[in-house]
Amino acid sequence: MPDRPACPLTTSNGAPVADDDNSLTAGPRGPVTFDSWRTFEKLAHFNRERIPERVVHARGTGAYGTFTSTRDLSDLTIAPFLRGHGRTTEVFARFSTVGGGQDSSDFARDPRGFAVKFYTSEGNFDMVGNNTPVFFLRDPSKFPDFIHSQKKNPATNLPDPAAAYEFWANHPASLHQVTILMSDRGIPASYRHMHGFSSHTLSMWNATGERVWVKWHFKTLQGIRNLTAAEAAERPPFGAHKDLVEAIARGEAPAWSVKLQVMTAAQAKTCRIHPFDLTKVWPHADFPLVEIGRMALDRNVENYFAETEQAAFSPANLVPGLGASPDKMLQGRLLAYGDAHRYRVGANANQLPVNAPRCPVHHYQRDGAMAGMPPAHGTTNNQGGGANFWPNDRAAQGSPAPVARVTEPPLPLEKDAAVAAYDNADEDNFSQAGALYRLMSEDQRKQLVANIVAGLSQADASIRARMVQQFRAADPDYGARVEKGLG
Repeated sequence: MPDRPACPLTTSNGAPVADDDNSLTAGPRGPVTFDSWRTFEKLAHFNRERIPERVVHARGTGAYGTFTSTRDLSDLTIAPFLRGHGRTTEVFARFSTVGGGQDSSDFARDPRGFAVKFYTSEGNFDMVGNNTPVFFLRDPSKFPDFIHSQKKNPATNLPDPAAAYEFWANHPASLHQVTILMSDRGIPASYRHMHGFSSHTLSMWNATGERVWVKWHFKTLQGIRNLTAAEAAERPPFGAHKDLVEAIARGEAPAWSVKLQVMTAAQAKTCRIHPFDLTKVWPHADFPLVEIGRMALDRNVENYFAETEQAAFSPANLVPGLGASPDKMLQGRLLAYGDAHRYRVGANANQLPVNAPRCPVHHYQRDGAMAGMPPAHGTTNNQGGGANFWPNDRAAQGSPAPVARVTEPPLPLEKDAAVAAYDNADEDNFSQAGALYRLMSEDQRKQLVANIVAGLSQADASIRARMVQQFRAADPDYGARVEKGLG
């Protein structure tokens, strides 16, 4: 062993380590003594190496790349990265399954998370969506209940399809998403071969304060590929992760065409589809897709934990020119996602390099665990000794001050709106699910029914009957086939 290695091994406080293989003991066969502090440091850190697992989207894969604009959106937004042609913005994308933990399979029948962090010149914009254009719910108060129904049985700790259908039987709003999930698109063959969607309605606003409503679409340029349940059962649990990592390593950078659907404020008032209902799609005939750019992923992470696992996405990470909408589920996520990361990673999660903006950061948030850790750009040393409050009289000395030019226009509300808990259970839950069913080929319909029957058959008679009634409401043939499959 060299006396002066090029890279000396040290403890966490920087002291060189003479022996990393042997603890201090009372004689060669005696017990470890209490002054074996190097061993204790290693064991104590080992006990704390993991942060809490994400409740949803726990099993994920991430990569870096770029977004290149192909259309000038100056008429829609003041966001610089969308103004002009050919502007490039670094991105970090994370794909995931939703319901399973880190011990689950990449090939579960489950929606896939599709989250993209745009490192723009005016802060990070997170597009936090899925590989489906809709979701199971339209009200955030039901999200914990829904996820509980998708997790393992609390007594047996085994998957519980009956519980999932019990929830869906009591929430017909889920039928559109259930139809997608149980279709041939329920198990993507890889993260490269699936689309991504904001799912939510978001907004953009321009220099004159005009707001439009938008939905984001990421269309895979590799083509759609899916697996049957039998094919998925033969795949290794880490197969989608391996596929993405190895494709990028080979230089085969996966790419997506980025498109928008755009709805004006006037159109939203008269649209036949509730524009802020997460269980609905906007018909493409009424709101055609407009290509705005291209995203390609060409760089793998260097450390999975530091980057992919600690990546913190939130729909509340908005930038000037991009905003939220009255979508109730989105409103709930504006709170829940940031709060989840403050719990999982810490109050200063945005100081970690994967989350840190690529532009200067100036604010009055200080202290807390890991405060002062240098972000990718901006201040260090917990922001030093300057003012930690606003307003103050030190703007001339560089103290951060608000920027009036990025003021967002008011978010419109319904006339004479009253604050109450509005029951939306009887809204149209079936027409779009039926329309999707009628678009399917005969083979796709057979797969859909077989996948439904496999899980629904494990539920009790009342749940089966209510689900069949929902399928019939969507399309009589849909319900008849499921009923026949159930015997």
